[in-house]
Amino acid sequence: MSAATVTPPATEQTPAPAPVKAHDGEARIGLRANLRHIGALARRNTLQIKQDPQSMFDVLLMPIVFTLLFVFVFGGAVAGNGKQDEYVSYLVPGLMAMMGLNVSMAVGTGINEDFQKGVMDRFRTMPIARSSVLIAKIVVEVGRMMVAFAILLAVGFILGMSVETSPLHVLAAIGLSLAFGASLMWVFILIGLSVKTAQAVQGMAMLVLMPLQFGSSIFTPPSTMPGWLRTFTDYNPLSALADAARGLFIGGPVARDVWMVLVWAAVITLVTAPLAISKFRKKT
Repeated sequence: MSAATVTPPATEQTPAPAPVKAHDGEARIGLRANLRHIGALARRNTLQIKQDPQSMFDVLLMPIVFTLLFVFVFGGAVAGNGKQDEYVSYLVPGLMAMMGLNVSMAVGTGINEDFQKGVMDRFRTMPIARSSVLIAKIVVEVGRMMVAFAILLAVGFILGMSVETSPLHVLAAIGLSLAFGASLMWVFILIGLSVKTAQAVQGMAMLVLMPLQFGSSIFTPPSTMPGWLRTFTDYNPLSALADAARGLFIGGPVARDVWMVLVWAAVITLVTAPLAISKFRKKT
């Protein structure tokens, strides 16, 4: 009798699980969905302001305080006693640049605080483009900046500011200031993502704010400055913005200053926006 051949049972090969690909919101989400997410996040940020009205105090009070301070404290020394009206027309267009810079700083502080609270961690787990979170912040801050500009202009007109051009020129000055302010927001977002605390954001921001603000033509004509400071002022983008806005308000050549501001805004955005988005993805 021949021995039966025993065939060993076939072993089932369990297929190895496919590697899970990390979600890449930027690659999968189309433009329409991305815009919808930006709108929803901007609405969320706006509702936060509604729940905390004190967060608007800076844009409501800062234009009033700075205009009154510089007109009545420094106006007589700069323009001469009794010539505050002339100084108002010089100062207010320049203060638009300063307001944009100060409002932009709040974006970096807000981003940092949202990370400390864990809000951004929740956003990063959602199937949304990473850039939409940051762009929504910028959209809301641009709205806050418009409020600051409206109050600044109202105070300027009350104090005797005159506009010698047309309303379209004034709107062009506002639009130019908004564009430059929005580009600066990417800088402060990057700072907010790079340091650990909101206090550190404010400290680093002041190192940027002070030289740019006071080493510019916002408050006084550069002709009164020493030569080395005048050189810095000539290349300071805030000087170009202040001079462009001033020209659009009271007339004069503005093409060079407008182009300089637009180039600065484009370069700042193209350099810092990708860095900020990349930092946002990798931040732990």
